[in-house]
Amino acid sequence: MRHFLLGSLGYDALPFYSLIATFAASIVVLGALALLVFITWLKGWRALWADWLTSVDHKKIGIMYVVVSFVMLARAVVEAVVMRSQQAVAYQNPGFIPPEHFAQLFTTHGTIMIFFMAMPFLIGIYNFVLPLQIGARDVSFPVMNSISLGLTSAGAVLLMVSLCIGKFSTGGWTGYPPYTELSFSPGVGVDYWIWALTLSSVGNTMTGINFAVTVYKKRAPGMTLFRMPLFAWTALCISILMIFAMPPLTVATLMLAMDRYLDMHFFTNELGGNMMNYINMFWLFGHPEVYILILPAFGVYSETIATFSNKRLYGYTSLVWATVSIAVLSFTVWLHHFFTMGQDGNVNAVFGIATMLIAIPTGVKVYDWLLTMVRGRIRISVPMLYACAFMMLFVVGGATGVMLANPGFDYQVHNTLFLVAHFHNMLIPGLLFGMLSAYHYWFPKAFGFRLHEGWGRAVFGCWVGGFILAFMPLYIVGALGMPRRSQEFFEAVYRPYLWVALCGAFLVLGALACMVIQLWTSIKRRKALAVSAGDPWNGRTLEWSVAAPPPEYNFALIPKIDCVDAFHEAKKHRDAWRAPEHYYAIELPSNTSVGFVCCVASGVFGFALTWHIWWAVMLGAGVFFGAIVLRSFNRNTTHIIPAAEIRETEERWLLTLRETAFIDNDAMFTTANHGLVKEPI
Repeated sequence: MRHFLLGSLGYDALPFYSLIATFAASIVVLGALALLVFITWLKGWRALWADWLTSVDHKKIGIMYVVVSFVMLARAVVEAVVMRSQQAVAYQNPGFIPPEHFAQLFTTHGTIMIFFMAMPFLIGIYNFVLPLQIGARDVSFPVMNSISLGLTSAGAVLLMVSLCIGKFSTGGWTGYPPYTELSFSPGVGVDYWIWALTLSSVGNTMTGINFAVTVYKKRAPGMTLFRMPLFAWTALCISILMIFAMPPLTVATLMLAMDRYLDMHFFTNELGGNMMNYINMFWLFGHPEVYILILPAFGVYSETIATFSNKRLYGYTSLVWATVSIAVLSFTVWLHHFFTMGQDGNVNAVFGIATMLIAIPTGVKVYDWLLTMVRGRIRISVPMLYACAFMMLFVVGGATGVMLANPGFDYQVHNTLFLVAHFHNMLIPGLLFGMLSAYHYWFPKAFGFRLHEGWGRAVFGCWVGGFILAFMPLYIVGALGMPRRSQEFFEAVYRPYLWVALCGAFLVLGALACMVIQLWTSIKRRKALAVSAGDPWNGRTLEWSVAAPPPEYNFALIPKIDCVDAFHEAKKHRDAWRAPEHYYAIELPSNTSVGFVCCVASGVFGFALTWHIWWAVMLGAGVFFGAIVLRSFNRNTTHIIPAAEIRETEERWLLTLRETAFIDNDAMFTTANHGLVKEPI
């Protein structure tokens, strides 16, 4: 009876195998309880349910994605600091973390940062911005958008639960067999990893379909593809990448699950399988995934550099084609991730050349951004600081990428910290800095007040300084031969570099603390930082043409577009913010609980599969599919906003515009900025 009810779950699953694990699990449990108490104290349950958890508004779903991302970022950064601390003291010394726990840490760190920090962050930013930029009222499939969020959140919850019940995988974020097969890893860790990634990858595939259809079908009249902002172009490209790159990951993890649960031996060499099939499928996903992560930042920098240089983006057409070229080439280079696996030298050469080719369109982008800044009226905002840091640091990462594209050099350093340094050198400036730039840039549009500028600069300084100190020394120790994933080492020459890296890790932790302080300070001073007029940066694209925060319906009338940067051109001709002659009722999708129910059901499904609780597996699957089927019978799926209500909302905002004073560029970062900035002469 006990096995039927609880499967393999028992008292030994509690995290008492390590003082550090016990402390971490306690923080998660106490944090969750504190959140529940805080919501109760605010009497916010009704608002949380009605306004957020059941909402299908793309803006609120985007914000919830970003919240999930920040929670997971906090955990991943703390784990990185713990790993760096272990390595700093691990010279001929086992340190304070046993090898198995260290392996769990680097697996969870990589899994979180790729799948549950980076992906939710960029999807959240696109969710909020994309429909506004292309003149749409929502994404094409709002309910599917909510279900996608639910699946990603369920995967993130499984990762957090693994900290409290059982252990996570020790097989790395890539999960290579045969180590992740049942004979080598009989515990539940690999199963947690499989189901967290499977839920996330299915949700991301759905998101890719949703965004692609939105771009194809929801653009404002007159907005041809070559009148779209660059950010929308990157949305289209990463959507196509997600549609074609996520399924190989889903198939690979499900085949690995069948090996573990059904004794199928897809990847067991001695029993008719082939582990290289897994590796090929994983990297068929893995390298396009790199550009799924980096292209959004390219889109963000294209927007922020043009805005804060007060100049049209230089080489718009070449930037579009460079973006498309990178997306296409990303599918041709997956084999460079296993140059050391023993394939023919000619095969390695082909993939090495293909890898080097990606540097060309990337270089085009960097030169176009630099030329946009030439003779521009540059304002050194926090988003602009991230863009400048990116261009300097990303070039270093790109240069080391070209080095690693040489199979001979890659063979020497593939399993060293040189590769770790390169990987982080691409993804931190190329993804994280871009998303932090986007967070600072679009925050006033989302909430109606700016983030505190001074604390924003402190956050920037800590992130950039921490990154340089944490990862540049790893190039040196990698070239000296230090293997990656080392829990202990025996060469004294590594020690000073690892201590410098530890200082950088603590500086990154300081950046995280500064972000919390910045948000708290901004909320406290939100009246002084308010930008209700909606255009605090003198923006160029359509999202800046509406109030901050935007109304539920985004646009009272769908705008008509006749050029790139249509809103900027309208301001130049004093044709922006005109009241429509007539207002019309607007139909929008109604709230639904199906996304939240799918989140809970899929989370139960994944947890139950991990612990072999078969009745709960059937319950979770039944509730998940039942919720979707029941939703299909609901005919009341939309609600109407009356024309009178839209008129009242729009006239109130237009009155705010008339009462708001224009400011000069020099006052943009002061409390005088309430959302209207003069065009510089």
